Amino acid sequence: MATLAQKIWDEHTIRRGDDGDGRDGGTDLVYIDLHLLHEANTPRAFDDLRAAGRRVRRPDLTVATEDHNTPTRAVDRVIADPAGRRQSRLIRENCAEFGIPLHRLGDPGQGIVHVIGPELGLVRPGMTIVCCDSHTTTLGAFGALAFGIGTGQVEHVLATQTLPMPRLKDMAVTVTGRLPAGVTAKDLVLELIARIGTAGGQGHVIEYRGEAVSALSMEARMTLCNMSVEAGSRAGLVAPDEVTLDYLHARPGMPRGAAWEAEAAHWRTLRSDADAVFDREVVIDAATVRPRISWGTNPSQSVPLDGRVPDPDQADGAEDRAAARRALAYMDLTPGTAMKDVAVDTVFVGSCTNGRIEDLREVAGVLKGRRVAEDLHLLIVPGSAAVHRQALEEGLDRVFAEAGADFRAVGGCSMCCALNEDRLAPGARAVSTTNRNFEGRQGKGARTHIASPAVAAATAVAGRIASPADL
Repeated sequence: MATLAQKIWDEHTIRRGDDGDGRDGGTDLVYIDLHLLHEANTPRAFDDLRAAGRRVRRPDLTVATEDHNTPTRAVDRVIADPAGRRQSRLIRENCAEFGIPLHRLGDPGQGIVHVIGPELGLVRPGMTIVCCDSHTTTLGAFGALAFGIGTGQVEHVLATQTLPMPRLKDMAVTVTGRLPAGVTAKDLVLELIARIGTAGGQGHVIEYRGEAVSALSMEARMTLCNMSVEAGSRAGLVAPDEVTLDYLHARPGMPRGAAWEAEAAHWRTLRSDADAVFDREVVIDAATVRPRISWGTNPSQSVPLDGRVPDPDQADGAEDRAAARRALAYMDLTPGTAMKDVAVDTVFVGSCTNGRIEDLREVAGVLKGRRVAEDLHLLIVPGSAAVHRQALEEGLDRVFAEAGADFRAVGGCSMCCALNEDRLAPGARAVSTTNRNFEGRQGKGARTHIASPAVAAATAVAGRIASPADL
């Protein structure tokens, strides 16, 4: 009677909390299989490790990359921001000192940490994975228990390869039927967040299940799990199946022959028991999900693409009404405005949510034979060096160039977090394939509408929020 998350947790628990089962406030000590690092949130952890005279317990289970501060125009471009430049220097120095593999800017394996983990074959079903980044939930798509941690926890994992954590609750999100044509995993997760809110999954691990989820590709499942944290959950996962195994089989470092068959047989057993009890269950009829676009300043504030800016007075509760009013004031939108009437000046395609090769293919499919609207900047940034190489091999770069898009040569977080040279100007309005639309997320005073890659590409052509069908 155990969920998949419970099984993985139990297999990695070294010591249970004082209450015996850890589920009512006790803290378990959990073993960590893989520790991922990037440059933005790690300097202090290494300083504290050094000050305490400790070494890294398992550098062979630790992997770092440069992604947040990286310039995306060229690998030899100097990082303009002094703080970003310092963070990048420190990750190199710290990894060299403690013997941690690092994918530096310009390396063939460099990219956004949540993108390169699966690409490099580091992520496998049944693992526990942590990183100093909340969107580590992405890696749960492989049937792993993956979550973000803070700086103090980074030091603890570096020193011990373990993490003290309270046991998490379980939420099942079952998506019945099939998603309609043109509806993506991005639309599905925005639908979920609109239903349960940004705190709906707080303290839970979300397990995505059902026919619609099984039909998703691995890259789409990563998008789904990536935004689990935007619903407040600590992690999100999908039980491994043949889609998972097909993806993993070609990855570097995977076993071959009989060893592969043994691993695959074990991975196929990693699923929730039929009689497992979830603390919360949500059921979504896939046929009701439509392409969505955010209108406000958190991911729960979205509507169907053909919808209108909502009236704050219609929101439930005084707190939600006040939040909606603040959001509309910041976004400079008027209630009742059709979302498809909203003009934008920038479109960004990329990030750990939608910066993979499938996303770029989808954008290229919309752009082929079309041109980006006049005075609109379409920025496309691959999630990794490998994604960039694949895009070149498939000729996607030529499609982007002919359409007038700005396709960058270096993988990284880019405009998602505005910690580098890619950021919006104050007052600029963008449709973005990223995961967050908070105030100032893509630049001070900038306004962000979250959408799928297809909607982003169509918007770039139309100059206003649009779907491919509108073209």
